[in-house]
Amino acid sequence: MLLLDRKQALAIAPLWRLGFRPFFLAGALFALLAVALWAAVLHGLTNLAVPSGMLAWHRHEMPFGFGLAIIAGFLLTAVQTWTGRPSLSGRPLITLFGFWLAARLAWFAPVPLPVLIILQLAFIGLFIAQMAHQLVAAKQRNNYPILLVLSLLALCQSFTLAGLAIGDGDLQRRGVLAALWLIAVMLGLIGGRVIPFFTQRGLGRVEAFAAHPWLDRLLLACGVLVAALFASGHNLQARSWLAVPFIVLSVLHGLRLWRWYLPGIWRVPLLWSLHLAYTWLLVASLGMAAWHLGWLTRPSQASHALAVGAMGGLILAMMARVSLGHTGRPLQPAGAMAWAFGLLNLGALIRVSAGGGWLGLAALCWGVAFALFAWHYAPVLCRARVDGHPG
Repeated sequence: MLLLDRKQALAIAPLWRLGFRPFFLAGALFALLAVALWAAVLHGLTNLAVPSGMLAWHRHEMPFGFGLAIIAGFLLTAVQTWTGRPSLSGRPLITLFGFWLAARLAWFAPVPLPVLIILQLAFIGLFIAQMAHQLVAAKQRNNYPILLVLSLLALCQSFTLAGLAIGDGDLQRRGVLAALWLIAVMLGLIGGRVIPFFTQRGLGRVEAFAAHPWLDRLLLACGVLVAALFASGHNLQARSWLAVPFIVLSVLHGLRLWRWYLPGIWRVPLLWSLHLAYTWLLVASLGMAAWHLGWLTRPSQASHALAVGAMGGLILAMMARVSLGHTGRPLQPAGAMAWAFGLLNLGALIRVSAGGGWLGLAALCWGVAFALFAWHYAPVLCRARVDGHPG
């Protein structure tokens, strides 16, 4: 039976053998194209017609189109390791990916708004159902918080799309910002597992980093609270008392970074990229605290520190490392990837600190970073593992 399963797995085209392959590649290409299109709109180079305008499209697609694609690729791959059960591959994976792609294209197709909404929600619904099936069947209770965050993300997407349907821009904004901070929770959950592990392995450290479950639980609870405050509309106006949860988040993220830090990370691009990207979670939390205290003029600076620096940076660094590890290749990326990591962080810094006239340069840094990933990793993701494993 095992021999038969292996033959069946090897008969599947490499791109469709595990979730990280299609979703990492397509997600990187989408990140490049979507931000390039948004920059073209901002500079008046194009004027496309989409439901509720291009701002609504940009708000929705960065967390729910780009972010969720990479989350799906990572989790559909990781769940196989967690549970010891085969994850999606072959036709079921192609079907799920097809829903994601159809949802992206539907914005620019002459389809009724209800069809657009159904396609958007179908992808996240099917993805959650698959994750729940595997985690519940294996009784992986320690991973149930991931199901909670995914379910809350689906709820936020429903809010966003409801706002789109009734023309309520405030509801759209609340849904998107709540989703963005839920993605921060997901980044914290995943980063809290892999960054210390990758750091230990990458530097040949024998002793593992000490686990602190209380810190992880507090980060989860505080992050969900912050997202709920965005969804309810409380975080849309500056109030000094609302700085408190963001200060707590800042302290907790700072503790993690301090615990994980080893000077040797700066010799390894696959490590310093992860640590630097995680630092943007701290910066975003501090930025929101500063805005609520009246020390920062625009909350969008904190939102883009989270979206560009933390989400974009951790996604790029994670994809670069996971793609090599799960294809049996040495953990030595192309030299150009160090430039990609640097450009991504430079783009985040420009987007957060510079004025509107610099948005094009920030978008260029982002685009080149993901273009470098796509160029160097497309062959890796589309080819079989080098060790002959059917993954």
